[in-house]
Amino acid sequence: MSRKEQEVVVRVSADSSAPLVANIRMGTETATVDETGILEGNKTGPDPYDYILSALGSCTVITLHMYAQRKGWPLERAEVSLRHTRVHPDDCAHCEDEAAKLSRITKHLHLTGDLTEEQRKRLKIISSKCPVQKTLEAGITIVTELEDI
Repeated sequence: MSRKEQEVVVRVSADSSAPLVANIRMGTETATVDETGILEGNKTGPDPYDYILSALGSCTVITLHMYAQRKGWPLERAEVSLRHTRVHPDDCAHCEDEAAKLSRITKHLHLTGDLTEEQRKRLKIISSKCPVQKTLEAGITIVTELEDI
């Protein structure tokens, strides 16, 4: 069954005792998001952007290995370092332009293996073809519905 055919439900909750800490349930897996480090300096877990970077990074390295394996290339290890920054172009000179980007993710690839320069360049191109990056770059429509109690 493909991901499109599966109903993937992620549940996230926070309560008033720790409103800047959210608990995540993804099937049988759990995780925590913590924004307190920014405000209080005692961060106990990743923040929401760390999870976005993790999703992009994991999708990138998996895509690279799948491609290299299919081509029979000697990629031994793929590692990506990611950084999210807020970009304030000319102090919002383009605020009214809804297409203006205020966030930037920079990816640094480190590829290990006896790869030719041509293979390394091709893998750099392939790194931007992972489904998560395509989704982020295309934009996402988010529909919010209020459920009855």
